[in-house]
Amino acid sequence: MASSTVRPGTGAPDPHEHDIARRLLDSAATLSYDPATEVDWETPLDKDFHGASPEWSTLYGTAYWHEMTDAQRKELTRHEAASVASTGIWFEMILQQMILRDVYAKDPTGADVQWALTEIADECRHSIMFARGAQKLGAPAYRPRRLAVELGRAFKTVAFGEAAYAAILVAEEVLDVMQRDWMRDERVVPFVRTINNIHVVEESRHMKFARAETRRHLARAGRVRRHIHAFVVAVASYVIVSSMVNRDVYAEAGLDGKRAVAEAKANEHHKSMMRSSCSGLMDFLASARLLTRPALVFYKRAHLI
Repeated sequence: MASSTVRPGTGAPDPHEHDIARRLLDSAATLSYDPATEVDWETPLDKDFHGASPEWSTLYGTAYWHEMTDAQRKELTRHEAASVASTGIWFEMILQQMILRDVYAKDPTGADVQWALTEIADECRHSIMFARGAQKLGAPAYRPRRLAVELGRAFKTVAFGEAAYAAILVAEEVLDVMQRDWMRDERVVPFVRTINNIHVVEESRHMKFARAETRRHLARAGRVRRHIHAFVVAVASYVIVSSMVNRDVYAEAGLDGKRAVAEAKANEHHKSMMRSSCSGLMDFLASARLLTRPALVFYKRAHLI
């Protein structure tokens, strides 16, 4: 998810950026979905299904998980999937604001601006899709904690260039790996599998552009700027990842919230799943020289490396 998130007055659009934007516009024209018609919103929720692959549950493999009934496990994964969707909405709203800020007063006939508007349209559809999906899963409106909300407000106001693109990439790559597993898993309720498939297909274009733009902006970044933005990206990544599963999901699923939170925090299986999902992303950040020592502290705290 990204557009040309740069500070005003940086000059004419890069021809390479224009070419990528044009190709992605062509791709969007041939392979995009309308969740309003593609997702089965009418069939009642079948509680015999999980909301996400159980191996991705924050409690999978713990003592508590083994004590839970099959129905409790399925209820928990439905709430966890709804929480991840709610976090996605929060971050997509941040992205939409950054994109709109960037393209304000730019030439709308350019491919880069039209691609930015296409991304905004995608994100609006995705946010509505996630909201309807969470509602159908029978979950409340899970929101990030207040500190995360305020940090997000600051980030969307000041982030530019590689800081915006790389943070976008972290959020999307982590979600992408999860959703690729969920959309193929026949244990997951069908409408969630459809939602995941739509998001994976359309976000692949956004991630491609974000990678290209991260490299482009870093090509002209000095050492100080690179180190500052490496730290900003790492902090943003930590906040995003740590906000994915709201601690309220456990009580909502009928579990002992205090015990569940403690076991989830100590769950080595889930930490391993997160690290393995981010191996390609960390390779990219390393190649871009964004894995500085201060940044590594936050990636390790988020169990991304």
